[in-house]
Amino acid sequence: MFTLSLSSQDQRDLARNLTTFLSQYKYISDSYIIEFFTEDLWERLPAQWREVLCGLSFPQIADLLLDTKCQEKRYPSAWPLSLLAFRATAHALSFPRRAGQGGAVDPVEEFLKNHSQSSMLSHIFRKHVKPKKQHEIRKLGSLVKQLCDQTNCEAVVDVGSGQGHLTRFLSFGLGLSVTAIEADQRLVTMATKFDEELRCTLEKEKIRDGPSHLSKSGPSPHHVVGWVNPKASWELFLRQLREAECTAAAPSPLDCSSRKRRRNSVELDQTQAPLATGPEPSALSIPFSVSATTPPPHCSTNSFGCSPHGRHSGELAGQSDKSLVLTGLHACGDLSATLLRHFVECPHVRGITSVACCYMKITTREYPSPPGLVVAPPAPALAPAPQDPLDRPRLFADDSDGCCPGAFGYPMSSWVRGLPGHGLSYKAREGACHAMEDYLQRLREGSLLLRTHCYRATLETVIREARPEMRRVGVQTIKKAHLLPFTEYARLGLARLGLPPSLLLEPGRLEAMLKQEARVVVYFSLALLLAPAVETLVLLDRIIYLQENGVKSKLLPLFDPELSPRNFVLVAMKTDC
Repeated sequence: MFTLSLSSQDQRDLARNLTTFLSQYKYISDSYIIEFFTEDLWERLPAQWREVLCGLSFPQIADLLLDTKCQEKRYPSAWPLSLLAFRATAHALSFPRRAGQGGAVDPVEEFLKNHSQSSMLSHIFRKHVKPKKQHEIRKLGSLVKQLCDQTNCEAVVDVGSGQGHLTRFLSFGLGLSVTAIEADQRLVTMATKFDEELRCTLEKEKIRDGPSHLSKSGPSPHHVVGWVNPKASWELFLRQLREAECTAAAPSPLDCSSRKRRRNSVELDQTQAPLATGPEPSALSIPFSVSATTPPPHCSTNSFGCSPHGRHSGELAGQSDKSLVLTGLHACGDLSATLLRHFVECPHVRGITSVACCYMKITTREYPSPPGLVVAPPAPALAPAPQDPLDRPRLFADDSDGCCPGAFGYPMSSWVRGLPGHGLSYKAREGACHAMEDYLQRLREGSLLLRTHCYRATLETVIREARPEMRRVGVQTIKKAHLLPFTEYARLGLARLGLPPSLLLEPGRLEAMLKQEARVVVYFSLALLLAPAVETLVLLDRIIYLQENGVKSKLLPLFDPELSPRNFVLVAMKTDC
């Protein structure tokens, strides 16, 4: 089952089935593995399940429970039908995490020769970039370019741009006009520095190879330090971009001749790879077409209502000839939902590619302020522009006409909001962020890392018996905990909480709990089995939200999940003006 084959009614039916299924097993998805002993989690499972699961080896857990591709399953004993149905339903209701029919494996060929250097990305875009990010910017960049071509738009806004790796590829590699917005000033500073390094490299290549080598490169990207307020209207979001575009200074003249610059510049290869390889048509083709009668015009470099001299060219709301595409690579928490709302409501946004992450930071009616929620930084006052109806005394106004009160990150759609049992707990959403493929590898290898589950659950018992009020307290990461004996692990963990090591339980009790390591791993795996279904419901809710607002969309497993666990991209475009 996959979104590409689902009608609108099928989508709604899938959402109903997911809420029914997940509601039935909330006692698994909502439980914390560190409470395995304190809450007696093992005894919550049906007795028949416990009987067949307790003797499984780690590789058997991977093959029989989690892996959707394992065809030859060899059961050490007969499993109850309820457990088989649980596993089959969890797999059937979840979107497949790999491209191709039947979840066929699509190997990452780009790292076969060099595990740290993508063979399908030019060397100038690999500098400072880890393999995971190389893979992501190559794939997503190609998709964004296709979306821009189909919407006749050359302007892109990269939200949550970080160090600007995707921004540089879109701008210098694919010739797009890009504005990058990032809340962290330090990351923006680094992005600007890396831009300058790349420009110097391109300038050297221009001298060596001639101007034709730069034919694909677009204008230097604009980097904006800013926080996207999920409660701000799309008018204020565009004003934030417009202010930055109008005040942005032109790139400084290049000075690539210093010794330091020569030392930091990328050495040129004798054989130059292309800036970007073509996308895989089967994976990235978007079967949408813009209406031939009212095609949206091309975007200019100044895309947000600014004249070339940095002055306002009129009321932004009336600028029908300014269009853009939004993109967000692993936009955290509510940021992905906010961008989707701006896409739906703002007439200037023609398309969007959204890669979500950090589902536990999504706001819901039940959890309006989840742990880790990013709060708004102090917003600086902006100088008003004459005769501009969008001006406010602050960047993000709190008045009713500039905000969208009650707009939570989940659910977004009216349909899912009306389904009984649609709520997803913080723990269920946190579990949906785990890396299934990485855990499968640990199970098959019998990795010692698996014992940390049992270590932490045992330590939780020690803490609770001494300090009942200290429930689920955060224990700072203990390096190489899996290589330590439990007594040393506990000593370090208690010290991090300001507790004495003398709190340890009687040795016999400790040994009995540590012997249950396999059961702890089994229970964690049961919860992990539900994680893709939770992620599917969150993303399906967004697909239905777009459908309710008259926009068709596609969900693609764009990245290889072994490299990038949050590998789904939601892509949509408007087909009318």
